[in-house]
Amino acid sequence: MRFSPALRISFLTAAVILCVHGQAVPAKDAPVEAKGMPARATPGDYQAHIPVGAMTLAAEFKGHAVPTLPNPLTSEDYVVVEIGLFGAPDAHVVLSAGDFSLRINGKKAALPTQPYGLVVGSVKDPEWVPPEPPASKSKTSMSSGGKGDQGDSGPPAPVKVPIEVQRAMAKSVQKAVLPEGDRTLPQAGLIFFSFRGKTKGITSLELIYAGPAGKATLPLQP
Repeated sequence: MRFSPALRISFLTAAVILCVHGQAVPAKDAPVEAKGMPARATPGDYQAHIPVGAMTLAAEFKGHAVPTLPNPLTSEDYVVVEIGLFGAPDAHVVLSAGDFSLRINGKKAALPTQPYGLVVGSVKDPEWVPPEPPASKSKTSMSSGGKGDQGDSGPPAPVKVPIEVQRAMAKSVQKAVLPEGDRTLPQAGLIFFSFRGKTKGITSLELIYAGPAGKATLPLQP
């Protein structure tokens, strides 16, 4: 049995969430189909754009920021490109994240896109504040053998993000990813590339497209 690209990625997302968090996701939290982001008004509203066949490819490099709604997220392990695809009214194109790659600093080997199901395990919400840990009990001279108050000299406990927060972030990423399959233009969404370095070290970027509409190389601003 063959599955559509969107359905295969939904299965992958569910598997990653189960693997990362070690918990089953209730049916009410089952992954939803990626619907992408609202396309901007025109291709000129993006950093750069270029014609590809009968459509126009527009894009903007977002660095380690993941511009999801309602709260933007971040990822230290991936960089993000926001894509916009435009064409004549009712024009169609078959979309696949695999049609894109990213060349950084002129390297010969361009980076392939990564499934968003892998990205969800690395995203963080910079606005989320962990709850205050319970106050530790002071050690009295009696309990510490007469050495006075020593406090807790052990390392702090690792911060654990609640599962409901993790699920909400995963859904936000999934909803913002570039939709796949036969789509009516305009379409927009995010694609991801594995990159753990600091973006200030990036001096040049080229987004490469090779898909049903044709081929194009679009320089982006780091």
